[in-house]
Amino acid sequence: MMSFGKTGFETTETRDYSRKSEVQQTLTRKKSVGGLSAGHTIVVSGTFHTVMPPLRAASTRRAQHRFAALLAGLACLASALAFAAPLPVDQLVVPPGFHIEVLTDAVPTAREMAWSPRGILYVGTREGRVHAFVMHEGRISARYVIASGLDMPVGVAYRDGALYISAVSRILRLDHIDDRLAAPPAPTVVTDALPSEHHHGWKFIAFGPDGKLYVPTGAPCNVCLADRSRYAIIARMKTDGSGSEVVARGVRNTVGFAWHPDSGELWFTDNGRDMMGDDVPDDKLNRAPRAGLDFGFPYCHGGDTPDPEFGSADVCRRYVPPVLKLGAHVAALGMRFYTGPMFPASYRNNVFIAEHGSWNRSTKVGYRVMRVVVSADGSQARQTPFVTGWLRSDGTVWGRPADVLPLPDGSLLVSDDYAGAIYRVTYAAP
Repeated sequence: MMSFGKTGFETTETRDYSRKSEVQQTLTRKKSVGGLSAGHTIVVSGTFHTVMPPLRAASTRRAQHRFAALLAGLACLASALAFAAPLPVDQLVVPPGFHIEVLTDAVPTAREMAWSPRGILYVGTREGRVHAFVMHEGRISARYVIASGLDMPVGVAYRDGALYISAVSRILRLDHIDDRLAAPPAPTVVTDALPSEHHHGWKFIAFGPDGKLYVPTGAPCNVCLADRSRYAIIARMKTDGSGSEVVARGVRNTVGFAWHPDSGELWFTDNGRDMMGDDVPDDKLNRAPRAGLDFGFPYCHGGDTPDPEFGSADVCRRYVPPVLKLGAHVAALGMRFYTGPMFPASYRNNVFIAEHGSWNRSTKVGYRVMRVVVSADGSQARQTPFVTGWLRSDGTVWGRPADVLPLPDGSLLVSDDYAGAIYRVTYAAP
């Protein structure tokens, strides 16, 4: 396909989006090359773009040769990366009857995922882009970059034909996006009034059963006394950004929440503070049966560990305890309840949690997907590993789960911001 623009013309070649040929790499020329000005950026991705300079009468043969050499170099790079070694998915361990495969390994810094009823998977990232994957029978049939240049757009949520995107201090909306993947609309600003700090500032977002958009803001620190009306909270707002109200306080850094399929109660993960040791405090799985509850930060951590600076001996009694302690420094991120038709009946209403893994522990922990079995009344829970293997026995790591998403067919997707991948877990009775 060829299109004309202000700087010349652009050719587009479509490639297989389910393979490593999706080269997510940006090459920036710092010097002028054949009519390309300094700082001109060429993006090599699943859709291979070659931006030609405008033809000028004064163009020199030397400049044309240099540009041709640049194109040849890009072609070689794309070819080499197309045959890069595949991810070692055979090292991943799942329970009997389950199977895990790489859906795509070309989504750098992939984080939260959202699903459109029209079979489109949206993926936020930390590198400024939002991706859309058209799915058919469990495979990717087309891929688009629908937004770029944003400030850590990790959170995505779909509602009534629109995609909502978190970008630190802003929530943006792309209207009628399913029909406009090839030519996305300019984003509408839902709100730009959120805190601008990047420390715990990137946001998982989701729509609740009340139709409101839930937006967390983490603490702007490891541990501190920050404004508790703006930080360490989960808030909710109307779809136009109005009517914002705090739902939960004392939440240090939640990067995943969902609503119980039966009770409609809000459940969420929370990452504990750092620098207290290898084994304290625990990350938590919390339950908020009503709005207005306080979960303890910065005074109490893990449900039973007073902060050495801000807490006191009996301070934890004042706050809501977790349903389940998940372990110290596992970095529990995205979570969802499973209600799909594919997995065994014993998995119904279980919670899947993506553990991103520790960064400041002498022995690494996490780097896995956990299954949490919840009691009928939601008061008790126990956890067991569901997908392991990203953390090798020698302590090296090749992947870090960031989010989980059950699909309507019952399969489970897992995003990985370290490997730049999306995995798909399926089940067939052994």
